[in-house]
Amino acid sequence: MEQLRQQPGTLLIDVRDEWEFEEFNLGGINIPLADIRARKAEIEPFDSLIVVCTNGVRSRVAAKDFLRQPELQHKTIYHLHGGLIGDLS
Repeated sequence: MEQLRQQPGTLLIDVRDEWEFEEFNLGGINIPLADIRARKAEIEPFDSLIVVCTNGVRSRVAAKDFLRQPELQHKTIYHLHGGLIGDLS
């Protein structure tokens, strides 16, 4: 994942709640799942999106939601399968 993150035009989005992000994060920006539609303007300038959460459930929901939005359908969207706990094990 780190190599992908370093690609120009790539943004890491953590969709966990703010307190979870503050407790531990991999960087990127924090947009809680409930806020992703309201804050999509923040991600529109990027070509590739990597979406993460604790166990991969919320990130999968967010990735699917991004693909349903016409403004974001042309982007390459990844989600971290297994989430942060899977990535760290």
